[in-house]
Amino acid sequence: MKFKKRNLITGGSGFLGSHLAKKLLEKGEEVICLDNFFTGNKSNIKKLFKYQNFEFIRHDVTEPIKLEIDNIWHLACPASPIHYQFNPIKTTKTSFIGTHNMLGLAKRVSAKILLASTSEVYGDPEIHPQKESYRGSVNTIGIRSCYEEGKRIAETLCADYQRVHGVEVRIMRIFNTYGPNMRFDDGRVISNFIVQALKNQKITLYGDGSQTRSFCYVDDLINGMILLMESNYKKPMNFGNPKEFSIIELANLIRSLVNPDLQFEYKKLPEDDPKRRQPSIQLAKNLLNWEPKIPLKEGLIRTLDWFKNNL
Repeated sequence: MKFKKRNLITGGSGFLGSHLAKKLLEKGEEVICLDNFFTGNKSNIKKLFKYQNFEFIRHDVTEPIKLEIDNIWHLACPASPIHYQFNPIKTTKTSFIGTHNMLGLAKRVSAKILLASTSEVYGDPEIHPQKESYRGSVNTIGIRSCYEEGKRIAETLCADYQRVHGVEVRIMRIFNTYGPNMRFDDGRVISNFIVQALKNQKITLYGDGSQTRSFCYVDDLINGMILLMESNYKKPMNFGNPKEFSIIELANLIRSLVNPDLQFEYKKLPEDDPKRRQPSIQLAKNLLNWEPKIPLKEGLIRTLDWFKNNL
């Protein structure tokens, strides 16, 4: 009989956590979903209760917890500017204390732990595209620093637990990801544009729309996450779509899919908003044979269908 791994997913009712939970359950593994619903959504995991191997615990990762598990997927943390800036001190505590608690648990039960880090550790980058060797350009006292520096210290903790205690660590630097189960009010550019378009409102652009991002569909990212956890690589690794789009290109594409007559509204660019963001994924391609498969237009059509049914 095949051994069923027992997985703990922190932030398990969130956007990425709910997709990961479903994927692991479909593989026949056991999943414990941990969430305090600060940004997670109960509706994201409603259909997962049909699986006998699924369990939910309402819990805040800044408080310790004792469980017997094999793998920890540490995804808990507000990840969009509107949410992580809402309570910046809580965001920093979640990144530091929450990660410390999960690493302590991993050490106690000899579990592997994957940290969902972020492209935000690069700040407003001075090199392009961003490689894992780049150390970043971060404003330590800016309005985004609670998240940027929070994730940087989380990576530091992981590296030190690995060096000092031998904990099996995986560090995944996630670039812009989108798809079903995103919150309508998360303030991210794709959800903002889709909601505004479906409501026949003006699409809000910050600056002149020339700033760039790279957009990875969630199914591709979750496949990469599982490959990284199953690998032996213990240093940070980028995951995202290396194809770069300007924000105005994205707005035009969404407008064409919903209503070509929609108007744009321009506003001032927020403080410390990166001008360019694009991952180098050569490491993931070489070591894991991973790269995204789903083009932006196809992913947007799938995402639009979900938003239409759930908005």
